[in-house]
Amino acid sequence: MAMKTYKPTTQSRRNTVTIDYSKVLTTDTPLKSLTMGRKRGVGRNNMGRITTAHKGGGNKRRYRFVDFHYNKHDIPAKITTVEYDPNRSAFVGIAVYADGEKRYVVLPKDVKPGHSFIVSENAPIEVGNRLPLNKIPSGTFVYNIEIKPGAGSKMVRSAGSFAQVVAQQEGYTQLKMPSTEIRRVQDIAWATVGEVSNHEHKLVKYGKAGRSRWMGIRPTVRGTAMNPVDHPHGGGEQKQGIGLRRGPKTRHGKQAYGVRTRTPKKYSNQNVITRRKNGVR
Repeated sequence: MAMKTYKPTTQSRRNTVTIDYSKVLTTDTPLKSLTMGRKRGVGRNNMGRITTAHKGGGNKRRYRFVDFHYNKHDIPAKITTVEYDPNRSAFVGIAVYADGEKRYVVLPKDVKPGHSFIVSENAPIEVGNRLPLNKIPSGTFVYNIEIKPGAGSKMVRSAGSFAQVVAQQEGYTQLKMPSTEIRRVQDIAWATVGEVSNHEHKLVKYGKAGRSRWMGIRPTVRGTAMNPVDHPHGGGEQKQGIGLRRGPKTRHGKQAYGVRTRTPKKYSNQNVITRRKNGVR
């Protein structure tokens, strides 16, 4: 898969880099029975208050029902399409099971129509196959990982990402996550062998502010350009720094940059063997 550049007819065109979907995707029409219209949260909670800044607007999207539970065991399936999903960075595709049922799944890297996979405790260690972590040897790349057995895939689902099986010990599997964190998961949880598709997603350049708006990303404004009521850095005709504060602050007054933000008593702390390294991926 190659990246696509454009003739520099404008400055935005000059700086735009996209994925050449014509070489990857097999259809641009989703399966209607596995889609639905959906109102997006755009960063608001159930009271309409902004909880995540810089979200809103964007093109209308149809939601694809992607299977993250993989509860059809010991039934082989075949990938028939490779499709774009506006709600996630990875490619999805329709898996047709031997009994005729169709489901959307997140595709592994470089998979093409015709590829077969199976969800089974005795599945071979091949790309796309899904099996319990205790059946996967150390050094294997995995994705679509369950945190709790049977609860469905929650970790490592974005484009180009993968975790690596490090060790098996006392009923747990140790995984090296994309963040460099090493954490343990119950070894009866399931995972899919391979890496997530669309690994070149990180090379995309929007090229202009307008395209960010199409994607539902609203502008980011500097704190120093605001009024004091809106941000701790505000006021002073935009000329002063952060003043006598210990360091840069968020709009909510909390310290930013280089500060650990993980909850000290988070429920999953006991499963983290090695904390992630800040600034390293």
